[in-house]
Amino acid sequence: MDQSQTGVLGQPLSISTAQPKKKRTSVMSFFSKVSWKLRLQKQEPPKNVFFILAEKARDPSVKKRHMAMRGLGTMANETPDKVKKYKKIVLDLLVQGLYDPVSSEVIYESMKALTIILGKIQGKGLGSFFIDITLQTRTLLDDENDSLRYSAFVLFGQLAAFAGRKWKRFFTCQVTQTQDSLLTHLQDWNPQVAKACKTTFRACSPYLRQRKENSFQSEEEQRNPKLCRQLSHYHPELLQFFYANKIL
Repeated sequence: MDQSQTGVLGQPLSISTAQPKKKRTSVMSFFSKVSWKLRLQKQEPPKNVFFILAEKARDPSVKKRHMAMRGLGTMANETPDKVKKYKKIVLDLLVQGLYDPVSSEVIYESMKALTIILGKIQGKGLGSFFIDITLQTRTLLDDENDSLRYSAFVLFGQLAAFAGRKWKRFFTCQVTQTQDSLLTHLQDWNPQVAKACKTTFRACSPYLRQRKENSFQSEEEQRNPKLCRQLSHYHPELLQFFYANKIL
């Protein structure tokens, strides 16, 4: 995983929750037990914990789905080999969580867990999950929830590194459609989101470059005057970076 992204992810934004104190305590108690089991492997083997979480991830209860997604992220951190063994099942569960129809907390935990897991497997063997993850993550870049925007930018930037040849054309199209969001959130009111956006912009720059080389004239301002004006006004150092690396 890109170190700059890891650094940003290392300070996640807090996400609001409407759960009562008693319920939140119960949730934390559950995860403490999961983490304890994963570390000591005495009360419950990781295999059993995994299948418990897989069952909870499909539960009608939002609280249980939320716990399951966070638990899968914990497993990815503490027993990555076990997660790699059940990679397809884990990815399927997390993609379902990414598309959760009612809970922003479930979506948030799913994105965090996906970022961890993609880093562990270095994007290998994603298959069609790459498309599902990219499409949904792109829709969350403009979400009103700061935590969702932040996590979406981190995950989208990570996907840029793992597109490879197989998904290069698809991801180039997605970046093209995302360009306005990338430009807008370089000035996001939340500094952590803006920082994540800037990192992601750089990760996506090769895909922007491919489009420009095919679509615009040779002079920088003639290629994309709107982009150059905005970068020159708000981020002159980023514009210089693009010029120095022949991205614009």
